[in-house]
Amino acid sequence: MAKAYLQGVEISASQFLDIFHHYDNDGNGYIEGKELQNFIKELQQARKQAGLELTDQMKAFVEEYEKNTEGKIDIVELVQILPFEENFLLFFRQQLRSCTEFIQAWRRYDADHSGYIEAEELKNFLRDLMKKAKKPYDDKKLEEYTQTTLKIFDSNNDGKLCLAEMARLLPDEENFILKFQGVKMPRKEFHKIFELYDKDGNGYMDENELDALLRDFCEKNKKVLDTAKIPTYKTAIMALSDAGKLYETDLALVLCADEN
Repeated sequence: MAKAYLQGVEISASQFLDIFHHYDNDGNGYIEGKELQNFIKELQQARKQAGLELTDQMKAFVEEYEKNTEGKIDIVELVQILPFEENFLLFFRQQLRSCTEFIQAWRRYDADHSGYIEAEELKNFLRDLMKKAKKPYDDKKLEEYTQTTLKIFDSNNDGKLCLAEMARLLPDEENFILKFQGVKMPRKEFHKIFELYDKDGNGYMDENELDALLRDFCEKNKKVLDTAKIPTYKTAIMALSDAGKLYETDLALVLCADEN
């Protein structure tokens, strides 16, 4: 059935998930190697059988991966290739174009400050997103969008999204949050670092203290992080603050690994 869905002019959220899981044979979260080559071949066949041309996104994708046996794509990249029905995931990119806007929205919808967007909070976020984009929806469709978003981005299957999981919706060039994933520190180390840079010991950081921390952190991890973008990092992270006070639990969302 998943192959037949590739013939559609538009693919629904549930059909999209069926397609991804069909081609991700080993369930490792990627369509890669032979899986990717089969997907490319069957995508081309399906479009031809349906009398449809490849879209520009599909052509670029085929050109990049058709002869690349080492290539792989994840579920977010697949979103950008297939003609997703009312592509609500791309509405996100259109409405929240930077990490700063994303973090501001995150803080607004993480209503209980748990550090996670849970199902009901996510539904509220998507409802407002659809309204902002002036896209029609009903309760059934909103529920489908909510559950699909959870299934796509909830990498540890805990039924809620952390900051890094939801940040995968952002364009790569704007997405410093994911860059921090490769350099996150253990919780005990993070606590010591926070205390070190909280110079006045008041339990929170202001912009100057955060600036000092980020400069040293970026210098230590300069193969991953760009020191020239420290002002951008700082502005976005301060969006997590409470009236300019950045508490340890909030900064941990960006800098701390999920371990004790």
